[in-house]
Amino acid sequence: MKHLLKLQDLSTEEIINILNLADQLKYEKKHGITHHHLKGQSLGMIFQKSSTRTRVSFEVGMYDLGGQALFLSSRDLQIGRGEPVQDTARVLSRYLDGIMIRTFEQKEVEMLAEYGSIPIINGLTDYCHPCQVLADLLTIREHKGLLKGNKLCFIGDGNNMANSLIVGGIKTGMPVSIACPKGFEPDAEIMKWASENGDFTCTDNIEEAAAGADVLYTDVWASMGQEDEAAARRKAFAGYQVGDRALAAANPGCMVLHCLPAHRGEEITDEAFEAHADEIFDEAENRLHAQKAVMVLCMKK
Repeated sequence: MKHLLKLQDLSTEEIINILNLADQLKYEKKHGITHHHLKGQSLGMIFQKSSTRTRVSFEVGMYDLGGQALFLSSRDLQIGRGEPVQDTARVLSRYLDGIMIRTFEQKEVEMLAEYGSIPIINGLTDYCHPCQVLADLLTIREHKGLLKGNKLCFIGDGNNMANSLIVGGIKTGMPVSIACPKGFEPDAEIMKWASENGDFTCTDNIEEAAAGADVLYTDVWASMGQEDEAAARRKAFAGYQVGDRALAAANPGCMVLHCLPAHRGEEITDEAFEAHADEIFDEAENRLHAQKAVMVLCMKK
């Protein structure tokens, strides 16, 4: 695996290999076993969108792996002043062993991979969030024992999270359902692919989507960069919430996941969040382990 640009690029076997290595690295960290697979290597982290979990997990992950991480704000790079992405890619390839980028446009990630000569890891774009979904799959497998056959239901905006959850779920044998208001559906090409390759539904009816779910998942109604739409989105998404209504339709023992940060009282009730806090914070922790696995598989010489 040279890059992680989007989950569509990975086979089912490659996804499972990432999860298996993440399990191993998590066990070793818990038991104090050193795993300096990337000793002496440097990861550049380009942030055009701010983050808590992405920055901390990648920095700690590189430290655990024996390397170092460099925080590169777009305010401090020439890329933020108009330098072409392809030039930035070629320059940074002369200094670094890998790049993680968290940005707006998917094409920036793809161009870094095209013009650079080092591994590129997508830390988030408006199109997809592969690192988060790898952590989600790891968490589901930990709690449920397996992925295949467990129904995953996402409630909310058909955003980058929905796009990646659809792909990750279908590729690992999970039925996937989406509940969102009309006009806020996930990417049309991803939905077409999912319908042709797995058990997939998209509806505006929460109970229909959540029926028989083993995992309920949600995200904020207004993502980063959509702050000016927040009021309109609160109106459009009213009721599209993980709470009593969705949980009543789901299977007994249903997990609840949230990629965080959460706006309690909007996309998830406070009661549902607290009842499933252990699962949600296991999911947050697993960003570290899943991303370490990605870095090892992409960057290890």
